[in-house]
Amino acid sequence: MTYCVGMQLDAGLIFMSDTRTNAGVDNISVFRKMFSWEADGERVITMLTAGNLATTQSVISQLEERSKAPQERRPSILEAPSMFQVANIVGETLRDTIRNGALGGSQAESLFDATIILGGQIKGSQPRLFLIYPEGNFIEASSDTPFFQSGETKYGRPILVRAYDPAMSFAEAAKLLMVSFDSTLKANLSVGLPFDLQVVPANAFHIGFETRIRADDPFYNEISRGWGNALKTAFKSLPEYSIQLDPE
Repeated sequence: MTYCVGMQLDAGLIFMSDTRTNAGVDNISVFRKMFSWEADGERVITMLTAGNLATTQSVISQLEERSKAPQERRPSILEAPSMFQVANIVGETLRDTIRNGALGGSQAESLFDATIILGGQIKGSQPRLFLIYPEGNFIEASSDTPFFQSGETKYGRPILVRAYDPAMSFAEAAKLLMVSFDSTLKANLSVGLPFDLQVVPANAFHIGFETRIRADDPFYNEISRGWGNALKTAFKSLPEYSIQLDPE
């Protein structure tokens, strides 16, 4: 399993993904799930992948090959005139890869399923964020849905819903994502460190900050301990619920 988040802020885009893949408790590996392309001064594109590893690696490899040698039938994401067209290219590539891998029909196709969070900016337009489904269709982030999650989403979602603010700084958003990922990690063994974090400032057209958060990262560990302690303090501060036991 996996956990990925792409978030839209007034300041730009921020992304975070875990790196754990597993086929059982005794077969755990680390694979990068965050991939980026840059044409400095013109565009920056980032993708977060979740789902079948063979599918997502094939999609990334195909997109990478086309960016080096564009083809008329298969345009490059580095040549598309808009992020909407980039989403179309990625969606078609994902859909075709799943279909080609699943020769046994629709039931087999589900084994090759994958989703992609796509974000970036092309000169002349605003930063945009999309969630691409296995069927190749997609939805775009908006003020009503300003962030997308993929993979093991339920444990880390409550903190995002309660604390997200489009005006928050990248530093505040990174802290929020760390809390969300820590909550997911504590609840589900299929999500694990290290985590990849990336910041894409609006109108910069390049990656502004990128790092890998490992198990010994002092700031992450401080956030993890602090959030746990804060939850206990908040719980104890809540009013007591009155329970009247029936006498025997």
